[in-house]
Amino acid sequence: MTVMRKKVSRLEKLKIRILVLSLLLFFCGSCWVLFLRFEGEAPEIKLLDCPKYFGINTKMKIQLTDKKSGLRKIWFAAFINGKEEVLYNQYFSVDFLKGESSEKKHIIEINLEPKKKFLPDGEGLLRISVWDHSWQNFFEGNNTYIEKQIIIDTKHPKIDMISRKHHFNQGGAGLVLYRVSESDTVNGVQVGNTFFPGMPGMFKDPLVFAVFLAISNEQGPDTEIFVTAEDKAHNLGRAPFTYNIRKKRFKRDIIRITDRFLRKKIPEFKTEFKSDGDLIDKFLKINNEERRANFKTIKNICQNSKNILFWKHSFLRLPKSATRAGFGDRRTYHYKGKVVDHQTHLGIDLASTYHSPIPAANYGKVIFAGEIGIYGRVVIIDHGFGLCSLYSHLSRFSVKPGDTVKRGEILGHTGTTGLAGGDHLHFSILIQGFFTNPLEWWDNNWIKYNITDKISSARKLIKDGF
Repeated sequence: MTVMRKKVSRLEKLKIRILVLSLLLFFCGSCWVLFLRFEGEAPEIKLLDCPKYFGINTKMKIQLTDKKSGLRKIWFAAFINGKEEVLYNQYFSVDFLKGESSEKKHIIEINLEPKKKFLPDGEGLLRISVWDHSWQNFFEGNNTYIEKQIIIDTKHPKIDMISRKHHFNQGGAGLVLYRVSESDTVNGVQVGNTFFPGMPGMFKDPLVFAVFLAISNEQGPDTEIFVTAEDKAHNLGRAPFTYNIRKKRFKRDIIRITDRFLRKKIPEFKTEFKSDGDLIDKFLKINNEERRANFKTIKNICQNSKNILFWKHSFLRLPKSATRAGFGDRRTYHYKGKVVDHQTHLGIDLASTYHSPIPAANYGKVIFAGEIGIYGRVVIIDHGFGLCSLYSHLSRFSVKPGDTVKRGEILGHTGTTGLAGGDHLHFSILIQGFFTNPLEWWDNNWIKYNITDKISSARKLIKDGF
């Protein structure tokens, strides 16, 4: 009997222990579940693409994440001049077994389209709020709320043309003057596929812009030209104007390459070659790859042009010099009786006496003095508003970047550096890094009709209340 009682007592104690352990496990599990359900980490809002300015058709991209209990609700709206427009309102269901939402990350891409939603132009707020599936805040979940200041602007900039007559030559240059109705715009003149940005500062009115532009030697009379202006909301204004482009025929020239010339010139270049490459292969690499790299270098240098009109009168050419090659000449390169390459000459070659002194073509500031590949020793002068002159193949130069030079001041001497066969000056005029025909800038009448008269007329128009 005593043995039976002991066995029952042990069994009851075991049951009690199991019950206590079960209750303890249940309690711990419940605490863990409650801990998870009452997690306090708020959702995260990332503005991946949300500009300050919104135009007629501006897109935005927003990312919302909650790594723990998942997203419950997303809401955001635009508030402009007392009017609120809900742009997005989304609920996400919960998995009751897991106790969390399957939506851990949500990306919204939306177009505000103010006119369709009848939102007025002006300053306002973008309000974004997101909740998760936590049981915090009386089961409403953790909440993140942000506001972002925005400006709605659906009006495109207006462009008023100031310059009236626009006659261009193929390969030549010109000046276009206009006024934009808004500040802080990206504006300029589109010439075919090339954009010439507008530059303020020629006139007191900060909304009046000047553009010196270049017509490529490959752009004919059918090239489209117009003024364009884009504001911060990406509203685009466009103004066509009357113009004509005179077609020009360019001379064709044959350049005969000899081994003697190649053996003399190729060692001057730092271009990397295959050690077993032929002389002509090395030359072709210089005449193509090096040439393209040099063009890019020169274009980047010319971006340093100031909004100051440094120059006066027509530009000077090398005194007592003969023209050996013209702008736009179509060059065909012959080697041992075969055609090996084609290039276009983008300057005028002037030859005088050996190591002739070179005068600065006009007033300006030196922005480069050094070596540039096929051009050899080079000086580049900024004449303001994107207009630059380039002097190359120099034997030596006597100026340095930052120097101010006068019209006619000696800046160096002619030579044979670079890819030059004989002592001469290669002279170029560039507009915002694009080559244009120097002949126009040596012509007093062309400058008066196409540049200075336009500036004088514009000043009178602006003074009279344009």
